[in-house]
Amino acid sequence: MTNPWSEPLTVESSLNDCWNQIGVMGDRSCGQLATVIHCYECPVYAEAGDSLLEREPPLNYLDEWLNILAETPVDHEDVEGDEIVIHTAEAISVMIFRLGNERLALPVRILQEVTPPCVIQPLPHRSNELFLGLVNIRGETLLCASLSHLLNLEPAKETSSTVTSANAKRMMMAGQGNDKWVFPVDEVHGVYRFHLNELRDAPIVITKATEAYTQGIIHWHGNQVNYLDSELLFYTLNHKIL
Repeated sequence: MTNPWSEPLTVESSLNDCWNQIGVMGDRSCGQLATVIHCYECPVYAEAGDSLLEREPPLNYLDEWLNILAETPVDHEDVEGDEIVIHTAEAISVMIFRLGNERLALPVRILQEVTPPCVIQPLPHRSNELFLGLVNIRGETLLCASLSHLLNLEPAKETSSTVTSANAKRMMMAGQGNDKWVFPVDEVHGVYRFHLNELRDAPIVITKATEAYTQGIIHWHGNQVNYLDSELLFYTLNHKIL
């Protein structure tokens, strides 16, 4: 069976790739460059990209990839102390991040973007410690909330091992459909996969608030990570703020 990604997808001859002819990758004779500066900001370039994403996949494309993934061996074992944790294909992907001294995780399926810190615009008589205000991400105005306040987490003490540089701070945009929220975080560690059987019961952590939103504990690089209940999280935000 051939790998469907090993063969380039056919691009319709009608595609207007003017960026290669008169744009920044061509002779730069396009009259729109004086306004848009770069082809990436041009509506013609965006329309061409949308047409590629919306085209029909090749015949049997999905079936071939399902077979490839089914045949890929991913089972392995890790040893944590006296306990053996078995990783299998039945796993969940999570984004691990840090707030204060706590490491937390949310399912990747609800994560939409991670960006550098954005300007938060407070709303008169509405903004508070939980609802921070509005942020603009790629032209979209979104609600910004403090998970630290919701979970009642203490800020990190500034020591040589916990001080976070300004470049480490991020904003995470998460949600489903039109239900989107932005959360400032102190550090984003990345995406990791875990089996649901690896979740351990949550002990009594810093506060009852954190415990209430925790589905279980993941052991990651010698640290305990609170795997948060995203549905409860968004339900609470929508009822407390909206």
